Amino acid sequence: MQSRNGLPGGSGGGPESSVEWDPWYDALASGWGELDGTGAPAFVAPSVDRGDGVRSGGAVDIYREVQRSAAFQEVRGRYRRFVVPGVAVFFTWYVSYVVTATTAPELMARPVAGAVNVAMLAGLGQFLTTFLFTWAYVRHARLRRDRAALDLRWDTQELTRGVRGAER
Repeated sequence: MQSRNGLPGGSGGGPESSVEWDPWYDALASGWGELDGTGAPAFVAPSVDRGDGVRSGGAVDIYREVQRSAAFQEVRGRYRRFVVPGVAVFFTWYVSYVVTATTAPELMARPVAGAVNVAMLAGLGQFLTTFLFTWAYVRHARLRRDRAALDLRWDTQELTRGVRGAER
């Protein structure tokens, strides 16, 4: 089986080799605690200084290339298009609650039902909106970003493993 970048895949325990895709599959990152077959940790060659202050070392170049790729930019754009408006709305709602509580205490003290007043309802609304935004964020990540990010992760891992194997 081959990945999208044309490298062989399917034996690494990634999503290509499983019958059912698991977005929460957690494998060790390449070079982190993996053994090289002799029982010792795998060797990772250090990057080389090219003399112009820029370090060149296979994996670094791969990560920079991935960061500049259209797929990575799309994932980041989807993240920003959700998070920036969400933070703006939540921050506005929080600041309006604090400002209203300090500038209009008579409004916040107005009883709604028994001992429950407007301030208590607004405070509970803060908790409720926190949970709603968390749910919406997780749902958005699952539906719009997780699959693309996991594809990028696996492709990057395959490329870095290829570079590290060639450096030995």
